[in-house]
Amino acid sequence: MRGFAILLGFYLVGMFIQKVLHVPLPSNVIGLALFTLFLFLGLIKLKWVERAATFLNRHMLLFFAPIVAGTVSILPLVRGHVISIMVTFFLSWLAVLLSAGWTMKSLSIRNEKSSKTNTSKSSRVAVRSEHS
Repeated sequence: MRGFAILLGFYLVGMFIQKVLHVPLPSNVIGLALFTLFLFLGLIKLKWVERAATFLNRHMLLFFAPIVAGTVSILPLVRGHVISIMVTFFLSWLAVLLSAGWTMKSLSIRNEKSSKTNTSKSSRVAVRSEHS
């Protein structure tokens, strides 16, 4: 129960921040960002929310039921714009795919450079200690 209360609390804080400060982000995104910050700072322990998060992830499909029902109710409108919806979907998918790929490529290059620099530094230290 504590895990659900913590997650709900962060959602409500995110909703409060969005309404009071007129932040142009959804309240759940604000709450999730705050929750992540609190996890990294160690103010919230993962074990406190792990069971609730696992339960919610296991039953995530239920959260999509209202979206599907809403889409069915506006199906005539969707049918009229199916081509633009599909083009937008494809372009969004492609943008995410490319940006994720470029990000991973740049991070792996940076990681390789970092490991080479660390290896050469440790080699120099070893050589210096042998000559001492």
